[in-house]
Amino acid sequence: MDHAIVYDKEGKKLKEIELPIHFKESVREDIIWKAFRVYMFNSRQPYGSYKYAGLEASAWTSKRRRSYRTSYGRGISRVPRSIFARVSGGFIWVARVIPNAVKGRRAHPPKPEKDWSRKINKKEKLLAIRSAISASSNIYYITKRYTKSFEYLKPAIDSYGLPIIISGLEDLKKAREFEKVLEKFKLIDFIEYVKENKKNNAGKGKMRGRRIKKYRGILMVLSIDSKVKDISIDGLEITSVDNLNIDKLAPGGKAGRFIIWSEKAIEDLRNFYI
Repeated sequence: MDHAIVYDKEGKKLKEIELPIHFKESVREDIIWKAFRVYMFNSRQPYGSYKYAGLEASAWTSKRRRSYRTSYGRGISRVPRSIFARVSGGFIWVARVIPNAVKGRRAHPPKPEKDWSRKINKKEKLLAIRSAISASSNIYYITKRYTKSFEYLKPAIDSYGLPIIISGLEDLKKAREFEKVLEKFKLIDFIEYVKENKKNNAGKGKMRGRRIKKYRGILMVLSIDSKVKDISIDGLEITSVDNLNIDKLAPGGKAGRFIIWSEKAIEDLRNFYI
């Protein structure tokens, strides 16, 4: 694909421009998946248990025969024990510290010092980004990714082709203005589909900032100079061309995300990811 049509915000054809080399890149799904895995590993937050968890009990074991607090010769296993009660002539002990004891430590707990990060060659990372951009303009990968919701994208693709490039998106300031553009380009039904298919996550994720599970929706890419921010529309993600990454271009490591480009973003793209 060498050229694409630029439309105004009303959906009228303005001109035809030459596309950057990113859209001519062969799609390497294996490299996209590799780059996505590295991205997810590097964004993972280290976690682990308290270093001394289960070890702070005043428990010990003695192998000396005549230590007055030893369990030697009493017919019980020689494991670390703490005093539960004092009785005439001795103690009642309870096991502590060892992994199979109540309030004991874990045998192999997760350790916060573990390094989860991974490395990837710079050329592979750039190739993955170019491949994801190329896949976003390929109808095969679009249909492969949006298996359940392609019918909501099809009217826009049939009418305006791929990729969809719109002039003057940087001038929009309010969420309602973006919604009007989506209406003009026959994409509002897809946005409604995303809104209606939000679900509550199962499990403890609800307590960790992941209560709602929903589709990522459409990605809108604006120029470097864009000052658009704080626009919240379910089903629409807005970013600038210099902030693109493999997670935005291919969420889940799967190529073919539906992207709307601004005309200035296409011009800026010529200087990035090459």
